[in-house]
Amino acid sequence: MDEALLRTLTPTVIGILVRRGADFAAAEDAVQEALLEALRVWADDPPREAKGWLITVAWRKFLDAARADSSRRHREELLETEPAPGPCEAADDTLRLYFLCAHPSLTPASAVALTLRAIGGLTTRQIAQAYLVPEATMAQRISRAKRTVSCVRFNQPGDLATVLRVLYLVFNEGYCGDVDLAAEAIRLTRRLAGETTHQEAAGLLALMLLHHARRPARTGPDGRLVPLAEQDRSLWDTCLIAEGVDILQAALARDRLGEFQAQAAIAALHADARTAEETDWVQIVEWYDELVRLTGNPLARLNRAVALGEADGPRAGLAALAGLDPDLPRHTAAAAYLHERAGDPAAAARLYAQAARSAPNLPERDHLTRQAARLNAQLRGHAAT
Repeated sequence: MDEALLRTLTPTVIGILVRRGADFAAAEDAVQEALLEALRVWADDPPREAKGWLITVAWRKFLDAARADSSRRHREELLETEPAPGPCEAADDTLRLYFLCAHPSLTPASAVALTLRAIGGLTTRQIAQAYLVPEATMAQRISRAKRTVSCVRFNQPGDLATVLRVLYLVFNEGYCGDVDLAAEAIRLTRRLAGETTHQEAAGLLALMLLHHARRPARTGPDGRLVPLAEQDRSLWDTCLIAEGVDILQAALARDRLGEFQAQAAIAALHADARTAEETDWVQIVEWYDELVRLTGNPLARLNRAVALGEADGPRAGLAALAGLDPDLPRHTAAAAYLHERAGDPAAAARLYAQAARSAPNLPERDHLTRQAARLNAQLRGHAAT
């Protein structure tokens, strides 16, 4: 059973059902039932043409559900006219489905959850684990999102800014999660940037490429997370870096700065440094100032505090961090890092352990736990001498 193939075909089949008249929620339900059927029968009797099989089974599942719904009986005559067998539609509806999933009536969290479920092919349990919430909570969130978009016509999608935001969040999930969605997010953003002159589409593409270029160095052979400062920069993809920088420079030349361009500029400065020690932290702080001005985002302020700690010393970073909400994601981890830089290993070890307990994913949790253990071992060693 090729689960990667099923994941790839899912958005295409949903798009075909929607274009045949199914609303989004019903189409997604029908395709999920077809996928379950595929998992049950393909091992013993694989189809010659997987896409056509899924379309046929999903369409029949949809018709069965429509017949059972008394409120749709007046549409039954139309729905029962099943298309004649023939070549499957070749249209790539994935980007259009992103627009539908990113409808402005949805919160960003619901939009991403719905996209990961319907288009990314993740199970509700996988999405719940990524968000560190109970599976039942995530199931309710996805159900509410599906009900919200069920009455949205396929030719009335969400706006571009929302789609860019969801693509960015899906890229981050693919970049950090168990299922690789990062490459698909880049493909769709590249396509979107080619179809629009919106400078932020180019900015987002540049940001994704610059981050993706560092991916081979982000984890060690044992799967452990490798912090940026410790990464083997010879593993970075210089072709992706060059492409990302070129796209960013073209976007910045339009003089319509947006948050994705500012983030890409920060990523470009990291990519430009041959070693961690050569990083231009002063300019990075300036770009974070622009990002804060554009968005007021508290996470941008947190990252600025860490950058300030590199540019002006850890005490300056801790002072900036003190003015931020301690409940911000990764606030405790940032405080631990700056305390260690400031020469306070006891406080750093305690904060690393505290940060590990609230880490957003297992690789980060393991990394923070190891940092706390390393410092505690050092403290015990000093106490024994």
